[in-house]
Amino acid sequence: MRPTVEQLEGVPLFASLDKPQLEAIASLMELREDMAGDRLVGEGAPGHALFVLLEGTAAVTVGEHLRQPLGQGEFFGEIALLGGTGLRTASVIATSPVTLAVMNGSDFVVFERDWPAAAEVLREAMRERLARAQADS
Repeated sequence: MRPTVEQLEGVPLFASLDKPQLEAIASLMELREDMAGDRLVGEGAPGHALFVLLEGTAAVTVGEHLRQPLGQGEFFGEIALLGGTGLRTASVIATSPVTLAVMNGSDFVVFERDWPAAAEVLREAMRERLARAQADS
């Protein structure tokens, strides 16, 4: 099942896109639901997808340290896709039931090519998150 345009409209990552573009983005994504306590991604694991939190909350941890909470409209997974290593730099655990829009790596290439402004938002978020992680260590 794919996300709807309405689900993607409130996502800051996609704020620069119009309805036809959101329809195209939705066609590149799949919906996924997880329960509270589920590990959404694991630190050190290969990362081949971008995740957008459409509903619910999650927590980002590095080792045993809580880094940040995530809420509706936020995303994760960009560092593994854009950061060069292809590995997850943190774990993300659902803290409530969640609905995710998931874009696999091959579709992410299309996203980067066709929507460079939105892809730049991801790159900037990655730079900020990496800088914050370096400062915290």
